[in-house]
Amino acid sequence: MGRKWENIKRSKGKLDQERGAVFSRIAKDLMKAAKEGGPDPEANFRLKTAIETARESNMPSDNIQRAIRRGAGLEDGARYEEFVYEGYGPGGVAIMMNIMTDNRNRTAGDVRFIFTKNGGAMGETGCVGWMFTKKGIVEIDREQTNITEDDLMMVVLDAGADDIKTADTHFEVTTAPESLEAVLRALHAAKIPVVRGETAMIPNTTVEVTEENAEKLGRMLDLLEANDDVQNVYSNAQFPDEE
Repeated sequence: MGRKWENIKRSKGKLDQERGAVFSRIAKDLMKAAKEGGPDPEANFRLKTAIETARESNMPSDNIQRAIRRGAGLEDGARYEEFVYEGYGPGGVAIMMNIMTDNRNRTAGDVRFIFTKNGGAMGETGCVGWMFTKKGIVEIDREQTNITEDDLMMVVLDAGADDIKTADTHFEVTTAPESLEAVLRALHAAKIPVVRGETAMIPNTTVEVTEENAEKLGRMLDLLEANDDVQNVYSNAQFPDEE
């Protein structure tokens, strides 16, 4: 799903830029949760989880409330549309994007420019959507909890989760979209901290990216994710290990 780029040089300017990127990602999570479940965190557990993540990252309260209001369509003076863009990256990689914008023409031009300049092409609606399946995804940082995979499995499977994947730094729980809320509530009741809980488009199969295309595709995905109107970016890319 997501890719994390680590840089050796840690100048103040770079740190500020990274902090801004973190806030941008969190704001998009807040908007998506508010859009799907409403602006009340007591009635919308996905939003409650996103707010907790925002606060732990020291995101200003004004930014949090602005993102929630925008996602719920309550922002004054702006009318936001939500839709999906689809296209192909270098090497035929399938790309899907959730868009929320108050200016469709601006967003279309910006996204098309990113595709064109990096060896990709936007496509018609439905051109790659069939390659993905909507799932609920919950990420748990292993450093924030001492729970074992077996104990975690007992908690989430009883709540309706489909699968658990274990990596060095985190657990990833997969659910049906309609079971995501129940799984988040079960984790909260078990006092297991959640980094992120959201619906996502998961590729049914992946495309191996050649070293030749990896840099161009990486740049394209980074630019799309950085765009304020792009809420989420999904691809079926399988990058080389060194990338």
